[in-house]
Amino acid sequence: MDLRKLKTLIDLVSESNVSELEITEADGKVRIVKGAPPSVQPPAAPAVAAASPSTAVPAALAPVPEPVESGHTVKSPMVGTYYRSASPGAKPFVEIGGEIKEGEPICIIEAMKIMNEIEADKSGTVTQILCQNGQAVEFGQPLYIIE
Repeated sequence: MDLRKLKTLIDLVSESNVSELEITEADGKVRIVKGAPPSVQPPAAPAVAAASPSTAVPAALAPVPEPVESGHTVKSPMVGTYYRSASPGAKPFVEIGGEIKEGEPICIIEAMKIMNEIEADKSGTVTQILCQNGQAVEFGQPLYIIE
């Protein structure tokens, strides 16, 4: 993706109510996430580096690596914000090493101010939790590894 197109996408996201944008093309994948308002953030370096398009991609736009794990991967069924528990301060639905059964709630994904309870699609033991509480997740992003 050329630098001009990338700059245009960044400008569109910053000027709109869109908080996150992901574009996948033959030559790569770009994800742009709008942060908090500038008055809340400390001063940061410019988002676009002055380099040739083929040599540098800003860290905020770098592709998210997919984990390579054994076992069953539970993936996010939607875009939203991931939460490990039903409310702040409540006990998480699952912990590493915890046994879960198919159909049990394992997390909540908030999308458009609606809390969606996500259920396990397989029984087993949780071996890894791949997201942080409050993290934005994408459709199909791995959330848990179950053995």
